[in-house]
Amino acid sequence: MKEEALALVRGVSDPGQALNLLREYLQAFVLRSLHESEAFRPLAFVGGTALRFLHNLPRYSEDLDFSLVSPAGYFGQNWIAKAKSDLTLAGFNPEVTWNDRKVVHTGWIRLAGLLHDAGLSAMPAQKLAIKVEIDTRPPTGARCERRIVTRHLTFLLQHHDLPSLLAGKLHAAITRKYAKGRDWYDLVWYLSQRPPVVPNLALLQNALDQTQGAGCYDAQSWRDLVRKRVATLNLPTVCDDVSPFLERPQDAALITHENLEALL
Repeated sequence: MKEEALALVRGVSDPGQALNLLREYLQAFVLRSLHESEAFRPLAFVGGTALRFLHNLPRYSEDLDFSLVSPAGYFGQNWIAKAKSDLTLAGFNPEVTWNDRKVVHTGWIRLAGLLHDAGLSAMPAQKLAIKVEIDTRPPTGARCERRIVTRHLTFLLQHHDLPSLLAGKLHAAITRKYAKGRDWYDLVWYLSQRPPVVPNLALLQNALDQTQGAGCYDAQSWRDLVRKRVATLNLPTVCDDVSPFLERPQDAALITHENLEALL
């Protein structure tokens, strides 16, 4: 399996794209391990990586994000330990850590030597990291689906449906304290879909109430809330932030005030 991962990046001239491919293979490996652990009974896959694996978003992602659907059958520390065992058997050299002291449980999987073996680092000790985050008290109102996915490997996922994923992205775009380029590229992607994706407004309202306080924001006015954030964006910085993760880095130029306003 390690050789299969390294074969993906042979001949890739752009080191950044090679890193994206290598990381994505490892994400698929971890997702398959979670599937084998039956983690997708209590968990739903969410976030930008879910959008890529499920809907072919043309950008790569860094983290694996999940939302707890039911506490029954939740064994996060066991799942991360199994992922370590699976990676070891596949020829990798993983180290894992797990922190469940906060509402969002966080696991790190760090792989030593892989970047060096792939020709992406001169330092044998440099590590490639995969971050796993599980929100154990998510806002209510999400709708879930299940799907078999084949991207590098084959596995079954439980995940938020597209309107619920859009609600999560809108919440991030409206409330995140800093401008994250991936939020705005993803929002351009969502708003460009035909037929249009209608956000899960119940989930968005519950998320806004949970993080900002009840009554502070009206999810029905999400377009106006997004417009207010768009007006504050430093778009060159936003584009520079997201372009290393795009299949076509030049597509970051699609993020303009004019395009966002037209899509809204």
